[in-house]
Amino acid sequence: MKFTTLLGTATLLLGCAFVQAADFEANGLELNDLWVRASVPGQVNGAGYLQIANKTAHADRLLSVESDAATRIELHNVITENGVAQMRQVQGIDIPAGGAARLSPGGYHVMFLQLTAPFKQDGKIPVVLKFEKAGEVRVNFTVKPPTYNPPSQTDGADHSHGHGASMKH
Repeated sequence: MKFTTLLGTATLLLGCAFVQAADFEANGLELNDLWVRASVPGQVNGAGYLQIANKTAHADRLLSVESDAATRIELHNVITENGVAQMRQVQGIDIPAGGAARLSPGGYHVMFLQLTAPFKQDGKIPVVLKFEKAGEVRVNFTVKPPTYNPPSQTDGADHSHGHGASMKH
């Protein structure tokens, strides 16, 4: 075997070792980095975040979320008006064909209202995401520390619309 062939094979194998599989996959969607913050004493609501990559040739839409973790779950976005960030319920979140949507602090998110039990650090929150085309997808959100802040991500797929100094709900 030639050295260049051996080197090429080794490079290919090494490259494969760094390819990360999606946390969850279903019907052409890849769902990654699903997380919520752990509850602090007295907290009754929580927010969930994730990244959705659409590997298909058709757009899809996240329509709703279900879980026993809260009495009610809504999709929200943060809108800044007159310097004040406010959460607003939305009827769905678009995921463009071949594109992505990021649900992140200060933007779109899953709002868990009236938690049935506190989110405990390092736990898992089972959830069913309902998409217009991909259908129901069962996933788990990982519970991060209450002070967790994700690293800044700027790949252009961010659907957040800014945030202000104060927030109303």
